[in-house]
Amino acid sequence: MSVEHAQVERADFDKVMVPNYAPAAFIPVRGEGSRVWDQSGRELIDFAGGIAVNSLGHAHPALVKALTEQAHKIWHVSNVFTNEPALRLAKKLVDATFAERVFLANSGAEANEAAFKLARRYAHDVYGPQKHEIISATNSFHGRTLFTVTVGGQPKYSDGFGPKMEGITHVPFNDLDALKAAISDKTCAVVLEPVQGEGGVLPADQAYLEGARKLCDEHNALLVFDEVQSGMGRSGHLFAYQHYGVTPDILSSAKSLGGGFPIGAMLTTTEIAKHLAVGTHGTTYGGNPLASAVAEAVLDVINTPDVLKGINAKHDRFKTRLEAIGAKYGIFTEVRGLGLLIGAALSDAWKGKAKDVLNAAEKEAVMVLQAGPDVVRFAPSLVIPDADIDEGLDRFERAVAKLTQA
Repeated sequence: MSVEHAQVERADFDKVMVPNYAPAAFIPVRGEGSRVWDQSGRELIDFAGGIAVNSLGHAHPALVKALTEQAHKIWHVSNVFTNEPALRLAKKLVDATFAERVFLANSGAEANEAAFKLARRYAHDVYGPQKHEIISATNSFHGRTLFTVTVGGQPKYSDGFGPKMEGITHVPFNDLDALKAAISDKTCAVVLEPVQGEGGVLPADQAYLEGARKLCDEHNALLVFDEVQSGMGRSGHLFAYQHYGVTPDILSSAKSLGGGFPIGAMLTTTEIAKHLAVGTHGTTYGGNPLASAVAEAVLDVINTPDVLKGINAKHDRFKTRLEAIGAKYGIFTEVRGLGLLIGAALSDAWKGKAKDVLNAAEKEAVMVLQAGPDVVRFAPSLVIPDADIDEGLDRFERAVAKLTQA
C-alpha cells in the first residue's frame, strides 16, 4: 500500500531548515547505480557519491537485500544488549585489518570522538594526566563536534563557539620536521588523515607516515589514522594504511562503511581498548542492527580482489581524462589522490572558483564536489561502470568548456 506524501520543493528548505547548509536548487529523489534523478525527472551522473559515502552507488541490490531482511527482524535494542549484525560486522573488520577490537558509532565525528577520548584515556591511565596533548595537521578535518572540530586544523570551522579544547597543536601536513619539533613526552596522540580530504585531497608522503610512526613509538604516543574518507576501498586497498604499509594504533571509519546508511567505527588493539571500560564511553544508536547489517553487506562486496583491483583501474581512467581536460582548457594544474578519491587542483586563473565548476557541472547533469575553494573533488561509487565514467566526464568537459569560454 503506497502512502501519499505532502508535496515539498527546494523553497521549503529555506522556510523550515536551520540555514547551516546551502543545498543545490534541485532535489534528488531516486538513484540507481551511479545515476540520480531529480523531482523533474532529469537524470544526472553522480561523481560525488554523497561526499565519498555511496561506496556502491545507489540502491545496490546487496544493500537493499540486507536492509530489507534486517528490517523484518529487529531494528534497535540499545547497548544494554548486543546484536548479531553488529557482532558479524565487528568480526569481519577485525579479520580484515590490524584491529582486535571495534567500537561502533553513527558517524565519522563520533568515531573520531571515541578515538581521541580513548587516546587521552589510555595515556592518562598508563603514563599520567600530564600526557594529554594531541598533535594534528593544519587543514585537516575530523568532524563537527567541539572536540573533533578543534583537532581539525581549520579555524573557519572551529572559531566562534567559545573556549576550545586545550592541549591540541597543529603542524603542517607532510612536514616531518615540524612534527618532530612539536612532539614531546606530553604527546598522547598524533592524528593524521592518510589522504587529507576536505583539505584538498592531499595524499601523505610515504616517508611522512613512516616517520610519524617512528616518532610516536619513540615518545610513547599513539598514532591515530582518520580514515573516514579514505577508508573502505576508497584508496584501492580496504584502508589506506594498507597502501602505505604503516599501521596505526587507532583507526576511524565511517562514510563508505555504510554505503549510505549512517554508521561509524573505531578500530584498535585489545591492549588499548581495555581503557574504555564499562561506563567510560557510549552511544545510543552505535551498533544499530539495521546499520550493521548494511555495513556488513558493503564490506562483503568491497573487500574482494576484483572490486579493489578495479578501483585503481578506474582511478587511471579518471586521471588520464581529467589531466587532458586540465591541459586543454588551462583549468587544472594537478590531478591527485588515491583510488577513487581524486582532486583536481585549479590553476592560478581559476583559484577560488571550485564552486563555479560545481555549478557548471550540475547544469550539464553531472554531480561533483569541491575540497576547499581551489580543488574539484571526485568520490564516485567504487563500482561505477566505465561507461558512466566516460559519459560523466564528457558532460564535465562540456561544463568546463562553457565555463572557460564564457
